[in-house]
Amino acid sequence: MAFFKELLQKNASTLLSMLFLSGMPLVGVSFVSVLLYQNQGLLEQLTLLEAVLYFVVMAVLMSFALMPTTVGVLITGFYFGWSGFLGMLAAYALASLVGFQVASTLDHGKMTAFLHRFPKVEAVMRELKADSWQLIVLTRISPVTPFALMTFILAVVGVDRRRFLLGSVVGMLPRSLFFYWVGTQASDVFALIRNPETGTIGKILVAVLVLVSLLGLYVLFNNALKRALNRSTQNQLKNQN
Repeated sequence: MAFFKELLQKNASTLLSMLFLSGMPLVGVSFVSVLLYQNQGLLEQLTLLEAVLYFVVMAVLMSFALMPTTVGVLITGFYFGWSGFLGMLAAYALASLVGFQVASTLDHGKMTAFLHRFPKVEAVMRELKADSWQLIVLTRISPVTPFALMTFILAVVGVDRRRFLLGSVVGMLPRSLFFYWVGTQASDVFALIRNPETGTIGKILVAVLVLVSLLGLYVLFNNALKRALNRSTQNQLKNQN
C-alpha cells in the first residue's frame, strides 16, 4: 500500500499522462470520422507532397493517442491501397520515436529514481530491461494494446531507443499487414471504422495475437521475477560469507 501511495505522490504527472493516453483514442476516432464524413474526397488523388504530409500527420496523431493504430491502418489501406503500406510503416516508426521522446522528457527519470527506493521492484524492472527486445515485441503484437500508452510505459522503463524502434516495427507488422489488407478490401470507410469486417479467420488471428502477447508477457514477467529473487538470494549468501 505504501508503494502505491508514494507512487501516486511522486509520479503524478507521469501517471496523469498515462491516463490521458488511455482515453484519447475515442476522441481521435470521433474527430476523424466527422472530418471524413464532411470531406469525403479529402484523401483521394493526393499529390506526393500531400501524401507525405498525410503520413506525418498520422504519425503525430498516433504518437499522442489521437488515432488508434488499427484505425490508422484501416483508413490508409482504404484510400492508398498497397502503395501506401511503406508510408504507414514510416509513420509507425516516427510515431514511436516522437512518443518515446515526449515520454522521456515528461518523466525525466523520475520513475527510475522512484523505483530505486524499492530494491525488489527495481530488480524486476532491471531484469525486464535485459529482455527488452521480447518485451517490446510482445507489447506491440497485440491489436488491443494501446500504442501510445505502451510507448510511454516502455520509455519510462528505460528500454534502449534503437531496440525500441526496431522491436515496435517488427512487433506491429503481423497485425498491421492483416488490418491493412482489410482496409484495401473495404467499400465504405465509415462502416470500416465503426466495425471492420475481419471474418472468421481474422477473428481467430486477432485472438491468437492477443493470446501470444498475454502468455508471452506472463512468462517474461515470471522469469524476470525468478531471476531477481535468485540474484537477491545469492547476494545475501555472499554477504553472510
